[in-house]
Order: sequence, then C-alpha cells, then structure tokens
Amino acid sequence: MSHLFSPLTVGRRTIKNRAWVSPMCQYSAHDGVVGDWHRVHLGAFATGGAGLIMAEATAIDPAGRISVYCPGLWNDAQTAAWRTVTDFAHEHGAMIGIQLAHAGRKGSTLAPWDDHVHAHPDEGGWQTVAPSALAFAGYPEPRALSVAEIEHLVDAFADGATRAMDARFDLVEIHAAHGYLLHQFLSPLSNHRDDQYGGSFENRIRFLLDVVDAVRARIADAPLFVRLSATDWAEGGWDIVQSVALATILKDHGVDLVDASSGGNVDGVHIPVAPGYQVPFAEAIRREAGIATSAVGLITEPAQAEAIIAEGRADAVMLARANLRNPRWALNAAESFGEVIEWPHQFDRARTVRHG
Repeated sequence: MSHLFSPLTVGRRTIKNRAWVSPMCQYSAHDGVVGDWHRVHLGAFATGGAGLIMAEATAIDPAGRISVYCPGLWNDAQTAAWRTVTDFAHEHGAMIGIQLAHAGRKGSTLAPWDDHVHAHPDEGGWQTVAPSALAFAGYPEPRALSVAEIEHLVDAFADGATRAMDARFDLVEIHAAHGYLLHQFLSPLSNHRDDQYGGSFENRIRFLLDVVDAVRARIADAPLFVRLSATDWAEGGWDIVQSVALATILKDHGVDLVDASSGGNVDGVHIPVAPGYQVPFAEAIRREAGIATSAVGLITEPAQAEAIIAEGRADAVMLARANLRNPRWALNAAESFGEVIEWPHQFDRARTVRHG
C-alpha cells in the first residue's frame, strides 16, 4: 500500500487515507445557509475517494463572515442545512470536518467576481472588527475589539463547535490563518494592543488558546485541528519559530493536528510560490513540536503527495485547486499507484485497476 492511501489515526478517530480536501471558500450561501451548491460541491469529493473533506471557513457570528455570501453556524437553519451535507458524505464513506472562523478586518466583502470588493450597508455590509484599528491594505479601518467582546467571541466559537457536532461533522478546525481574526491577534504587525491580548507572545496567543479550550470542551473526543499561517513573510511579523512554539502549546491544549499554511495578513509581500512551497512549514512543526501536521500549497500530483508522506514531512496532504479541477483526484491517484480502494458502486465500471 502507498503511504498516501494508508489510514491515519488522529485523536481517537481513524481516517481512511491521507489525501484530503482543503477548505475552499465558495461564496454561495444565503444568510449563512448552505444549499444545493454546497451539497453538490462537497458531495463530489465525498464520492471521489478523499479520506477527509474540510468544509470552508464558516463564521461563528454574522460579522465573522468573509463575505455576505459565506456560510455560518450560529442558528438552527444553518445547522440543519449543513446536516444534509454531512449525511451525504457519511453515506459514501468520507469523513467531513468544518473550519470555524471569524474574518475580522478582512470581512464585509462581496464575492470575488463582483464588480467591487467591499459590501456597502445596503448590500449587507457591516463594521469590521480586529485586535487593533489597523486596516488591511485597501480595506476599511476596523474597530478594535473590547475585552468583553473578545470573551463573547470565545463563547461564539464554543457555540459554533456545539452546532458542528449537532450538524454531524466528524471534526472541527479552528481557522487561525490567512490574515483572519485569530491570525490578526497572533501577529505583531496587526496586533498593537497593550492589554492581556497584545504585546508579548504569551498575550498574543491568549485569544486563540481561549478559543481552543472552549471548543475542545464542546466536541468530546472529536479531533481538533488548528490552521496556522506559519509565517507572515514579513519582517517583524508572525514566523515559523513562533508557530513551532505555539504548536507545542496547542498540543498540550488538546489540539490533534496543525494544518500548516502561510501568509494572508500582510499585503505586498514576496512569497516564493512553487510546488510544495509550504511543505517545509508542516515538516518543521511536525518535527519540532511533536504534533501531527497536514501540508498544503500547490500539491497537485500523486507522486508529489506520496513523497511528502513517505518522507515524513507531514502526516497528510490537503489539496484545493487540484480537487476543484478533478473531484475524483483521490480515486485517480490510487490507480496511478496500481492500488485498489473503495469506489462508489455507481462508478465501479470506470475503474482501470481492479487488482492491487
């Protein structure tokens, strides 16, 4: 058996293989409620052989959305709609997780394909919030959160985790990457606070640790992931050294896996984009913090994904654009190794490899 298609035990759950679907924003929900688009979009991966499907960044309150069209998990209608997605995934042998998020200063947008970026109030826009009143490049200035509001958001993440379990997700990932709210608190470039949530490393990670503890308490033995941007790619910002230190602490707070990405908090930085360019972050965190990791970032080919796992650079790979281009990526990858894995009965006639 290939390393890519070997099972992985994370926490107390075993995932059938290590070829996973990365969370990908679709900007296709209405009032935070997912519908036919998400059922078809995520359902395609559920019949495509992936061991784990991560649903996209899902806001824990209305002002936590990236766009007016992003999904949420703060009311019963949203919970019920997500349940139709998870039930389909489970019916076809896939595990599915949800990424709980708050966009912070990068929220209140329209869809990327609309003719302007920021949503006006009459388009459903809102006043964004952040650790400090510092705007992301080209975005309106956010309002700095009070301590009481931070504490309220911790509760909102916890409530979102409860709803995630009610919606029958298998695991929860906390989104602390890509320049969204929790990442904004981590980075000295976006967090200029002088209270218990700013300044020192210990203070800047406090909000995330509070969220982790609150979510862990609500999801019983379900796996808990955290997505980190391992570096801001900017001098004086968040970096891999701090990411390793944080990952070590996260492990002690019940986090089972770090989903290692990068960037998103600082505009105009040089990022050396190339196939597998973020894999070294997953490798360093895995090696130095002693925690399981998933790798992301221009991972497209089966042999490339296999090598990452076989060489011990990460425990799993998450593919985004490659899965958008081909939702059956995992089925095809297994066949490229001459390996027989479970296919949906309806697709079985399309197999080219029937004996491993």
